[in-house]
Amino acid sequence: MSGSDEPADLARQMREKAQQLAEAAERASDPQERERLEKKSRSMRDRSEQQSGMAAGDIYPQK
Repeated sequence: MSGSDEPADLARQMREKAQQLAEAAERASDPQERERLEKKSRSMRDRSEQQSGMAAGDIYPQK
């Protein structure tokens, strides 16, 4: 894997994990477990969006 692909791959992996967590939350019968999984999924999705922005150069401020 080249160095330029790593941020995009990481963002993709994080999105996939967030989706898996969201699906697990839907299947959870315990309300507390469902909330925990939903929160973790949202956090993972937010981080993946941030990672995607960094890969695209959108996070860095203009000078």
